[in-house]
Amino acid sequence: MIVFDKLWETMRTRGISQYKLIKEYKISSGQLDRLRKNGNVSTYTINQLCKILNCKLEDIAEYIED
Repeated sequence: MIVFDKLWETMRTRGISQYKLIKEYKISSGQLDRLRKNGNVSTYTINQLCKILNCKLEDIAEYIED
């Protein structure tokens, strides 16, 4: 299972809130909800988050075996 627990810490350290992602970067609240629930997210969204946060994939997601 891919989990996005690291995303919230990376956002905190970069000073980017969920509100800012929605209002300034046009990330949908539905996408953020799926990220919170470790649901399916498109690679486009993951790419956008890496670009916005200036980070690598491993800074926002990790694979944990079921």
